[in-house]
Amino acid sequence: MAFKWFKKNKDKKALPDAPARPDEEAVSTPSIDDVTDAVIQEPEAPIHETIEPTLEAEQEADPPIPAEEAAPAASPADDGPAGKKGKGLFARLKSGLSKTRKILTTDIDDLFLGKKLVDDDMLEDLEELLITADMGVRTTMDIMERISKKRSRIAGAKELKAVLKEEILAYFDALPDPAPESAAKPHVVMVVGVNGVGKTTTIGKLAALESRKGNKVLVAAADTFRAAAIEQIAIWAERAGADIVRRKDNADPAAVAYDGIDAAISRGTDIVFVDTAGRLHTKVNLMEEIKKIQRTLAKRMPGAPHEVLLVLDATTGQNALSQAKMFNEALGVTGIALTKLDGTAKGGIVVSICSSLNIPLKYIGVGERVEDLQRFDPKQFVEALF
Repeated sequence: MAFKWFKKNKDKKALPDAPARPDEEAVSTPSIDDVTDAVIQEPEAPIHETIEPTLEAEQEADPPIPAEEAAPAASPADDGPAGKKGKGLFARLKSGLSKTRKILTTDIDDLFLGKKLVDDDMLEDLEELLITADMGVRTTMDIMERISKKRSRIAGAKELKAVLKEEILAYFDALPDPAPESAAKPHVVMVVGVNGVGKTTTIGKLAALESRKGNKVLVAAADTFRAAAIEQIAIWAERAGADIVRRKDNADPAAVAYDGIDAAISRGTDIVFVDTAGRLHTKVNLMEEIKKIQRTLAKRMPGAPHEVLLVLDATTGQNALSQAKMFNEALGVTGIALTKLDGTAKGGIVVSICSSLNIPLKYIGVGERVEDLQRFDPKQFVEALF
């Protein structure tokens, strides 16, 4: 059936995009993460500069959200009732997955128009639907094989959704449990990923969440090459009430990471987040540089980093899988944070990642607020998906 789907899509003619009205045209703003990878150089002499966030906080308004990977703020009209401040985690998750849910639910309901039983044509259409939702060809074929064996118990859209939930949850149940957090203090988390996936935003949100738990947090600004990266992470650290260790631009990122652990130990910090420069997983020299940061952390504190958190962008679809494989081979990734699920109708990438990689999915991002970065709960995710 997958072959039929590829053949059918190959024969389709792309519909021309409707011309945009002059008054509706939006000005495209280049992302700050599109800056060209800089050549990594060792500093001639170490520059010891440890800066803590200022204690003066704005009373009437929060500092602006860093420009990196920040999407335009959603209007109340877009959020509807679910966009109200203080809504529960499940309501936030359901709202963030609305684009994917709208397509899956509507199309599955349409499959049963004028039909009461599951036939081969319906299975083929369902297969196309799952592939379009970015669940991946292999994952889709496995799910379809199981559904075809259960077709006798499927008498409508409701029953089909129930079977899909069962099969998707089976992939999540097969994943290994996240490793328990190390008792070492500080607990060191190295955050990695390619440009534009949301590393800085994710670190800021994680720092804020840990601070709310009463933990003392420190951020090591080891992304020393991207323009304005240090300033952006400094804003997030200040908002989160976290300390920050940084050096001048173009300093050795491994040295910054070393100083960060040094400062965290002396200050009795509970958790350290090490920011790293975005790098293409295909650039060998840059991957070697990030390995150096990992070795430096272990040299200063045996056993560190205790976590290697890979940040992936859900909107990149199947390309996220190749990124994960390369980073895992180089660093031994211990967990994944999948961001921007609210910006795509292809939330099936979560299923594809979990079925293809033996790496726990720890966090998913379904919005701009700190609370929209949630610990991944398979059952809640599946319920919100349909």
